[in-house]
Amino acid sequence: MPAGELRLIRRRIRSVQSTRKITKAMELIAASRIMKAEQRVAASRPYALRMAKVMANLAEATGGVVDHPLLEVREETRSAAVLVIAADRGLCGAYNANVLKEAERALRELGVPERSVVAVGRKAKGYFSYRGVEVEVTFEGITDTPRYGDAKEVAGYLLRQYLDGEIDRVELVYTEFENAARQVVRRVQLLPIDTSVLTEAGPRVGRAQGGIDVSDTADQSTADTVFEPDPADILGELLPRGVESRVYSALLDSSASEHAERRRAMKSATDNADDLIRALTLAGNKARQAAITTEILEVVGGAEALAAAK
Repeated sequence: MPAGELRLIRRRIRSVQSTRKITKAMELIAASRIMKAEQRVAASRPYALRMAKVMANLAEATGGVVDHPLLEVREETRSAAVLVIAADRGLCGAYNANVLKEAERALRELGVPERSVVAVGRKAKGYFSYRGVEVEVTFEGITDTPRYGDAKEVAGYLLRQYLDGEIDRVELVYTEFENAARQVVRRVQLLPIDTSVLTEAGPRVGRAQGGIDVSDTADQSTADTVFEPDPADILGELLPRGVESRVYSALLDSSASEHAERRRAMKSATDNADDLIRALTLAGNKARQAAITTEILEVVGGAEALAAAK
């Protein structure tokens, strides 16, 4: 019995060692991708903030009276959609669970007859499809390394649905990347655009990631700026691009958050594997010693039996 137990323990040790190699490799890959994702986030935020500032200044120049469908709050909201940015893969801790839970809460609180989901990532599609929630469209394969073209495709679909009257309201649920140790799930209104919160990013943009500090240049636009053509026309052209920029920033934030969560989860898994290997090695040593002791006792017992027989 001890010999069989020892073989079982050794088999488990080899199995855990194989798993540890995988988790360690995934940890190192995620760690290498975090830096690149962090640089992309830092590089995009000044542009996103400047775009928001320009639109806010244009809205102020028009006197707050702008006739544009993307700014119009519809009297009767019949249908609404939630843009959920999750991951295509798992093994990233609570990243998917947190954003999907917030998206589910957003769907409950919308309070409209028709509610649907626009999913970015296979995990969001699987989660809501399993629960019987309508998933209008799914964008897959873009969460690892998002490009501006991906954001343009996602935003373009939402803009077409909104302008055609298929959707009256769109909310965005994603994970904001603050630093490698902290990521926060955010829920914001994407459509219609609320110009009063265009500058919500604040002067912190780029600081945590070593990017450009735009706090000194954020409010340099003056009230006597001359716009050509009319500010309302310029704003009308910039609003769709502002939506694209917002979606792109959310995609980059989510990508960096996913890599950070995966690195943390894989490091925890690797540490747990190390602890389990040590515990199994100790148990194997005890089983081996027990087997040796049993064999010695059997030899001694046999010798004593032979001596007594003589």
